[in-house]
Amino acid sequence: MSQAVAQVLRRNQYTVDVVGDGEFGLDCAMAPVYDAVVMDIMLPRRDGISILKAMREEGIKTPVLLLTARSRLDDKITGLDSGADDYLAKPFEMGELMARLRALCRRSGQMETDFLLRFADLTYDPQALMLSTAYHAFRLTRKEGQLMELLLQNRSAISSPGAIIEKLWGYDSDTEDGHVQVYISFLRKKLHQLHARAEIKTVRGVGYVLEEKGEG
Repeated sequence: MSQAVAQVLRRNQYTVDVVGDGEFGLDCAMAPVYDAVVMDIMLPRRDGISILKAMREEGIKTPVLLLTARSRLDDKITGLDSGADDYLAKPFEMGELMARLRALCRRSGQMETDFLLRFADLTYDPQALMLSTAYHAFRLTRKEGQLMELLLQNRSAISSPGAIIEKLWGYDSDTEDGHVQVYISFLRKKLHQLHARAEIKTVRGVGYVLEEKGEG
């Protein structure tokens, strides 16, 4: 079933990673690279409820849709009280799953209410791929835009090359760290041309973080 769901999501332009056990699932869920998680309760090695609790205890706010055969009311209450954002019982219609997932992504706290992302004097419009300051603007390429969005959404945390590759190219990609460096360079040039107060700092051996000039 997981492969069938993944196939439908990919057809609808989602980037999908399929994880087969709870321990690996928890590791993936802790990474700040996902817009949403669709998770079964019954998983080998670690169950979905304990993954959910661990995520919320660590402050991971990624929206979670529980997808499970457990349809009793008390099971739903347990899932929602553990931090789930929505609950869909098997069997289900793919159309309903897609609608619920779109609703979760719209409600996600990762996205500002006007769909614009801001930091220092920067404003980024993900829909138009437009990066701007008060006096200048650039339209980014799709990959540049995805990277800019990731850095803006996680501006208080360091984004490792591995996390960036998973988000932009997918978990199964053979993309190398050098590709990330190239796109970081592209964005740095645009920030310089915009005379932005924001800059992308390299934390050697760890990754990249967006900072305001003069900080730290």
